[in-house]
Amino acid sequence: MSWIDKLSTAITEHSRAAIAVMLVLTVVAGAGAGMVDQSSSLDQFQGETTESQKLDYINENFQTGNQNTTSAQLILRGDNVLSKDALLAQLRTEQAFLQNDTIDSTLADEQPVYGVANVVAVGAIQQEQAKRVRATAAELQQLNATVQQEKAALEELGAELDARSQTLNETAAALRGALDTLRENPDVNVRTQFEQVASETSVEFTDEDYATFQAATDQLRNAESQQEATEAYQLGTQGVLADQFQRLSERAQALEERQAALEEQAAKLEEMAATLQDQRAALQNASSASLDEQMTQLESMNASQIDSVIEAALSGDGQSSGALAFMPTYYEPGDTATNATMLLVTQQSGSGGAGAASDALVDAQLAMQDLAKQTIESTEVLVFGTGIISEEINSSMTDSLLIVGPLAILFVFLALAIAYRDVIDILLGLSGIGVVLVWTFGFMGWAGISFNQLFIAVPVLLIGLSIDYAIHIFMRHREERHNDDTPSTAAGAMKVALTGVGVALVWVTATTVIGFLSNLSSPVPPIQEFGVVSAVGISAALLVFGVLIPALKLEVDSFLEGRGWDRKKRAFGTGGGRFSKVLAVGSTAARKAPFVVLALAIVVSGAAAFGGAQVDTSFNQEDFLAEDPADWQKDLPEPFAPGEYTAKSNLEYVNENFLRQDSQAQILVEGDLTEPGALAAIDTAVETAASSPVTQKLSNGDANIRSPLSLIQQVAASDDGFAETVAAADTDGDGVPDENLDTVFEELFAVAPQQSAGIIEQTDSGEYSAARLVVSTSGAASGGEVTSEMRAVADDIEAGSSLTATATGQTILFKIVQDQLLNTVIESLLITLAAVFTFLMLTYRITEGSATLGAVTLLPVVFSVSWILGTMYLLDIPFNILTGMITSLTVGLGVAYSIHLSERYNQELERTNSVWTAMNRAVTGTGGALLGSAATTVGGFGVLAFAILPPLQQFGIITGL
Repeated sequence: MSWIDKLSTAITEHSRAAIAVMLVLTVVAGAGAGMVDQSSSLDQFQGETTESQKLDYINENFQTGNQNTTSAQLILRGDNVLSKDALLAQLRTEQAFLQNDTIDSTLADEQPVYGVANVVAVGAIQQEQAKRVRATAAELQQLNATVQQEKAALEELGAELDARSQTLNETAAALRGALDTLRENPDVNVRTQFEQVASETSVEFTDEDYATFQAATDQLRNAESQQEATEAYQLGTQGVLADQFQRLSERAQALEERQAALEEQAAKLEEMAATLQDQRAALQNASSASLDEQMTQLESMNASQIDSVIEAALSGDGQSSGALAFMPTYYEPGDTATNATMLLVTQQSGSGGAGAASDALVDAQLAMQDLAKQTIESTEVLVFGTGIISEEINSSMTDSLLIVGPLAILFVFLALAIAYRDVIDILLGLSGIGVVLVWTFGFMGWAGISFNQLFIAVPVLLIGLSIDYAIHIFMRHREERHNDDTPSTAAGAMKVALTGVGVALVWVTATTVIGFLSNLSSPVPPIQEFGVVSAVGISAALLVFGVLIPALKLEVDSFLEGRGWDRKKRAFGTGGGRFSKVLAVGSTAARKAPFVVLALAIVVSGAAAFGGAQVDTSFNQEDFLAEDPADWQKDLPEPFAPGEYTAKSNLEYVNENFLRQDSQAQILVEGDLTEPGALAAIDTAVETAASSPVTQKLSNGDANIRSPLSLIQQVAASDDGFAETVAAADTDGDGVPDENLDTVFEELFAVAPQQSAGIIEQTDSGEYSAARLVVSTSGAASGGEVTSEMRAVADDIEAGSSLTATATGQTILFKIVQDQLLNTVIESLLITLAAVFTFLMLTYRITEGSATLGAVTLLPVVFSVSWILGTMYLLDIPFNILTGMITSLTVGLGVAYSIHLSERYNQELERTNSVWTAMNRAVTGTGGALLGSAATTVGGFGVLAFAILPPLQQFGIITGL
């Protein structure tokens, strides 16, 4: 007795035990289903490559404030988004975001919400403060000049008064000397002595002064006491010069008054200097003005004043060019009116998994969408961000399942109703499908495999394949119950059916598993997981429909027949009639015109293979965004009606009209950045990138590129001290520092530490070992174009220096995945064909003694692969993450038909010993089951055409074909 006979006997004789064991296994496996997570991130499709490692390096080593941030873009469209009311509405929207807990909890710490309204308001504040600075500076300059002039005048006057005081004192001494002479010599003439003193001094004496001196002389000569002599001396000196000393005292007092006034002016000068310093600091910090301050500023201005600020802030010249990132690419710099602008919201990414949006991020961006529409009533608002995209992809997966799942079950139910014409068999078949799905999703949970876009196809795939197993077993069971040569009891017929079909089912399962496991050769992780999960699901289907369902059917049929129910049903396609004749067309053609059939097959296959070789490969974000559902889908009752999908149209609009914040290529530059030619090589690369057709241009024609050199130039424009350092390091005057770069970088980090850390890596030891170029690329550019252009930029850096440069970024990583998909298609096909070919030849050599039967069994499948590729070419369906598996899937599914036909032919040949009789019975007997299973498989996959997710639609159409 063969192994299949023993297994069939065990199942039929111990059916209840088999049922019990299978139900226990179902409970155990099903416990893992609740642990299955959902992920829509495209990052999970990226394997380990040099480019992905370099992007990880950038994310880990280049910091600008908060790490792990993402951006949401709010596109505002209206008649004039630059009007005063529109700008104020934008600021009120920003304030509403900050006051909303759902949104605010996700916002970055620094400048989380910014747009053209902030640019204009801050520009207006800066203009006002600049006017104050200029006015204060002018007044301070004038006052300082006055103070300096007065100070000099007072110094001159003080010196003059000191000299006058000295002259008067010297003159007084000379007068005293003259008095001494006159006292000692009574005969000396008084006038002679007086005139002698007058001739030796610059003091001008009057007759009254002489008279006073003469009186003092007479008094001195007649003095009889010391007191009288002292009084005489006082009169002859101080008395003579009294009016002179009086005038000197008055002038000294005036000097003191002027000095006091000067001190007051000096104090005022210090106060004004402090005011100017405060005003300059306020001007420097104007960019951090609060939203209330910005709104107050705009409300205080009239339309013409606002227009004047707009013209300056959005002129596109110098520092203002950065503001054009908020404007559409068709905006004319300096225009005071336009119909669209962008509000940029910077958020913390959160912990949504590798590249996935966290729940908080999704909720925040959905809240932004609703809040912005309420706040800006007269303006259309489009929200574009990873949260919205993630939400729509997840929703499209859910909506697709809600639409496709019931349709698949309904189609299968109708197909089984036609094939079985028996409610009990239909219910048994559907129950088996449910158990298979429980086992499969339970395995995903236990294995920690997330449910992603690929796995939407798994339920449909398993439904189609599982029901195939049921149809083959049930139809063979029905055939055997009407076969006079085999026992007609339920148990006897089931034993023969399992023995007859069991081997084919095992071979079918083995070849299908080989087909799916060939995806392990793919470098794309989710494709590997899809292959493993599908292989497990197919194996589960073999166990469920090879053990559980036959045992259940045996128990149910035996129970009902014991109570008088007739459970002998005729197999689909047997019993003669027109349908049997239709099924027999294949055997008739094989008998009458085999060479014509083979020739047609070869010609069609060759032409299809030629077209299949030209099928494109696609992997980008747009592939996974759903179009707006059809009207009939929107009219479906809840919960089947799909939601609204706007991300794809919004993405297309942003690509065409705005700078996409998430569309960037990065060039990682590694090596000693202080070598003389480093910045020159980077400058050459920047010029190459700026002229590239894939680089996004602002409305003034400038490319949006951040690099070490652009940062140096930006900081130098606002810091005179750093500008001098840069100029000193630029020996040839071309604007690119070429020596003392370590000094340039050191001062750059000192002046602008956060900005520098985002572009240049400084190690703990102070070395400058890496930098990055951030190039905004056109969202409409293909991954291939971006990759080749950015690699050319990296080559420029390496050609002009000893630095190494690597082009990376999401677009480039997606292109790598796209290339990997094509490799997956080719490798999985070759592996599947080789493995299945070897398996079938060995199997048939062992079981049938004919290895060539394995080759013959596989040959039609090879033809079908070329047909399906040719069809993809005709329908312009590219290889993507789902359709990329069509070749291995076609082999895995298609070989099942060949195996069933080969097995049945061999069995009938043994029974009848007639080639044509065996062929006819195989085609009409198994052909009925094959037609039924084909119908359910086509229907199961075909309903995917009604899915919301575009790749799933393509996969359903091409697999059904």
